[in-house]
Amino acid sequence: MEKFLQELEWFVSVRSIDARLEPSPDFKSRQAILRSSSNSKLSNMNADGGIVKGKYGLATRPALWHTWEFRFYYLAFIVVVPLMFRAAYTASSESNPNYYKFAGYLSDGWIFGRKVDNSDPQYKFFRDNMPLLVGLMLMHTMIKKISCYGFGIDKLKFDFVFGFIFLFLCHGVNSLRVLAHLIIMFSIAHIFKRNRRFAVASSWAYGIASLFINDKYRNYPFGGIAKILAPLDNAYKGIIPRWDVFFNFTLLRMISYNMDFLERWSNRVQNTQPASAMEDDVRPDLKKRSSTPTLETIHESGKNSILDERSRLIAPHHIQDYNFANYIAYIAYTPLLIAGPILTFNDYLYQSRNTLPSINKRQIVSYAIKLAVSILTMELVLHYSYVVAISKTKAWTGDTPFQVSMIGLFNLNIIWLKLLIPWRLFRLWAFIDEIDAPENMVRCVDNNYSALAFWRAWHRSYNKWIVRYIYIPLGGSRSRTLTSLAVFSFVAIWHDIQLKLLLWGWLVVLFLLPEMAATQYFARYRNKSWYRHLCAFGAVINISLMMLANLYGFCLGSDGTKSFLSEMLGTSSGLQFVGLASCALFIAVQVMFEIREHEKRQGINLKC
Repeated sequence: MEKFLQELEWFVSVRSIDARLEPSPDFKSRQAILRSSSNSKLSNMNADGGIVKGKYGLATRPALWHTWEFRFYYLAFIVVVPLMFRAAYTASSESNPNYYKFAGYLSDGWIFGRKVDNSDPQYKFFRDNMPLLVGLMLMHTMIKKISCYGFGIDKLKFDFVFGFIFLFLCHGVNSLRVLAHLIIMFSIAHIFKRNRRFAVASSWAYGIASLFINDKYRNYPFGGIAKILAPLDNAYKGIIPRWDVFFNFTLLRMISYNMDFLERWSNRVQNTQPASAMEDDVRPDLKKRSSTPTLETIHESGKNSILDERSRLIAPHHIQDYNFANYIAYIAYTPLLIAGPILTFNDYLYQSRNTLPSINKRQIVSYAIKLAVSILTMELVLHYSYVVAISKTKAWTGDTPFQVSMIGLFNLNIIWLKLLIPWRLFRLWAFIDEIDAPENMVRCVDNNYSALAFWRAWHRSYNKWIVRYIYIPLGGSRSRTLTSLAVFSFVAIWHDIQLKLLLWGWLVVLFLLPEMAATQYFARYRNKSWYRHLCAFGAVINISLMMLANLYGFCLGSDGTKSFLSEMLGTSSGLQFVGLASCALFIAVQVMFEIREHEKRQGINLKC
């Protein structure tokens, strides 16, 4: 029974989602030191007795799970959470006066004869094509296993060939447009490699320019380039005709390759000879040992060891590994081609030759179960809460403020799930293929109280990519405001070429500044007994603002949001709802705090 409980605790923890979240060896060594110290309990207590050292050495508070305060919180959860589901359900029911407005958006479902809200175009595309994707996943895995383990074909060579085929299946003749961008980007890095600054600037300039080029010329006829190419305009366009939408993920991999190659080349120059002597064809030490596919330079205590994620980002691959074939194999890597998660080139190359310990039956099976649970959860929500259809038709006239807020909240959960499910399917595909990509969603969307931390947990592999290739090169925390402006400007342009999104990116930075300032100012009171409650009060304001932003952007629009605020702040029932909702959020935030403290006691600090 004890072993079962341990497995269950591991299954529901963040550690089971991504092995990168396991405590580092440093934490484990601290644990051994603390256990061997006879005075560890005394040394773990600070002056006022409020902060202790967790078993892995992280500063944390004593657990609050069994206190009377939290017992009251559990009671609140038992009462409030069912009421939240009930509010969304009644707003979607046939007895609601607004039902006729959105009924046309509903389809026949499969759960107890219920209708299903399959009106979101993005998730509809994925949901309708899920059997095809699962079949492709199984076919790709089977062919690769037979090719690599049965016939001894190199994994990178297989990814190169299969990637080319899959790219054409996805985009048809439009894959030529993608290949044109790939060749230009590759050429920039290799032609200007001796001038790293110019090559980096040119890579970024062309990468961003390609987004604008695609936006304006994505359907530019081939016949307009040359008459001999005119037949291509009527050729096969692939299962994903909108190739430019998915090119954005391709761009991230293109930049990753260029930055990793230029960094490796620069380090090679600095550690060997001047740039004037750098010629691959005359440098014996740059010629790859054909008999040694792995990295012989990586050792620990005289033995080969597997690198952790941070080390894999700068793994000393041979300079000749940065070639066009490996570049295409990485860019067109089938499991992650459509939407990621994003894996850097260095990491991909390393994992193609070294199987990580995280690639094991326990991790893969548990992750597959989590994916199945996520899909079933989405189906239940779509069958019992028609909030997407309600939002499309603005069918909330006469609904209570509580119901309208739940329409917005459930919309946000559906947005989270419709991204989580494809990302987890593609990551599971890569998992089965012995490639461990980062998990994109390490927190439930409802388990967020900080706007800054929210962006660290949402699309985490993209966040990691931004930190490596934008945030740190531009100075990181030394110039946080400027780097944040650069980050969110790129994020806005990357999502879509629209001025309002660029303004959104700048506003996000503006909204983050008060939180950053308040966090820095009140950090001095961290050990005070009231500090936790003050933070919870600030978090309630944060969550309220984030929910309003969601209502405005994804549900009600400007007129609906104004009407909603007017009803909430201008009526007695609305003010009563605001008060009760604030109390509920305060309780939820206290539980969020304790979850993070519990993780710290386990040696895990996600900073989100």
